[in-house]
Amino acid sequence: MYSGAERAVVEWMHDLAENGTIHFDEAAEEQAFATLHASAARLFKCRPEEIAVGSSATELLASLAWAVAPTAGSNIVSTGLEFPSTIYPWARVAHHTGAEVRLGDTKGDYPLADDLIGLIDPGTTVVCVSDVIYTTGQRLDVAGLAEAAHRNGALVVIDATQSAGGIPIDVGALGVDALITASYKWLCGPFGVGVMYLAPHLHERLEPGLVGFRSHERMWDLRADRLKLPPNAHRFEFSTMAYGCASGLASSIDYLLRLDVGRIFSRNKTLADLLIEGLRERNAEILSPTDDAARSSIVATRIADMDVRILAERLNEAGIVVSARRNVLRFSPHLYNDADDIQQALTAIDRCLS
Repeated sequence: MYSGAERAVVEWMHDLAENGTIHFDEAAEEQAFATLHASAARLFKCRPEEIAVGSSATELLASLAWAVAPTAGSNIVSTGLEFPSTIYPWARVAHHTGAEVRLGDTKGDYPLADDLIGLIDPGTTVVCVSDVIYTTGQRLDVAGLAEAAHRNGALVVIDATQSAGGIPIDVGALGVDALITASYKWLCGPFGVGVMYLAPHLHERLEPGLVGFRSHERMWDLRADRLKLPPNAHRFEFSTMAYGCASGLASSIDYLLRLDVGRIFSRNKTLADLLIEGLRERNAEILSPTDDAARSSIVATRIADMDVRILAERLNEAGIVVSARRNVLRFSPHLYNDADDIQQALTAIDRCLS
């Protein structure tokens, strides 16, 4: 049986293959993102007009980076422990404009909020970080960063790829100016789609770095001699894409919301605790924070005298899905796992160690 997300994608692709654009006509294409706008707005506790849809988180972030375009003499603050796609768009823009990219200390496994705040000054244009660090699962104090950034007139942009769907997010409470996420991790959605929250005060202030026929507020008024952007986040939607992926992601989000993301997070942490206990019994080093304020459900570990990439390869061959990131082994238990899965992972580790 298809899941709701899978069904939405497959049925859209099948209909397109069978009927071309007979069914997916101009009216359907114009409204293709409406359901996802509403679902993502519920997920992030904002309004549908504050949501933009793109083909990926990187695409949306790149367009945003060119829209902000920090100038020579200004700076962009992040951490060297970020996933590359969170930094590269800003580095590309900075190379063009002459802005400075400031990366927090990378000597340890954890970026410290105080270290990042220490990099922020009146010349800072934007602070762009993940709310959950992809290697260790550490949660940053986003609200504290936002307060420090806003005191200096800077924007705060969050990559929520490692949190959206697994941790409750309230963009208003966090005080962020933009939040972007991919779809295929904790949101359990398809590849080929991402979403961005954009705060209302930026809707008519920013001109997207990427534009196309969808960029005009009346997309089917196909004239090339003008471009009037929509007065909201939808101005960052610019082109055709695999529209069925947007329907699939909306279905995934709706499913997670019915289960309640807060309950999902609580259950995931319980599974993570079982895993941490078992790893410690095997003398593994736990790199993920365990205090509530800084933890997610990601469990990052090292095991003495074991190459994490070789161990990850052996575990994946045994059917235990893990990732080797930098020099850590990363587990990510989610709502589809249970205590038996944790025990299977620990048993597989025992086999690898023996």
